[in-house]
Amino acid sequence: MPLPSPSPLNLGIGVAATSERDARALFSAAFGDGAEIAGLAPIQSVDDLDQHHVVPNMGNILVRGIRFPLGADP
Repeated sequence: MPLPSPSPLNLGIGVAATSERDARALFSAAFGDGAEIAGLAPIQSVDDLDQHHVVPNMGNILVRGIRFPLGADP
């Protein structure tokens, strides 16, 4: 679900986390406490991701942190 105002975050954020709570904490650390999360969509496999845009532009999903977009880790 897109955010109401245009933002680079409208493309989505990929977070490798141990839980939903952990994912929210990583997101807040990277983008600030005021950043809004429009929704969460856990994935089961890299095959579920956009193979042409997300997969080539993401970091190592086996390491906890922000994996998409690259460079967003605090």
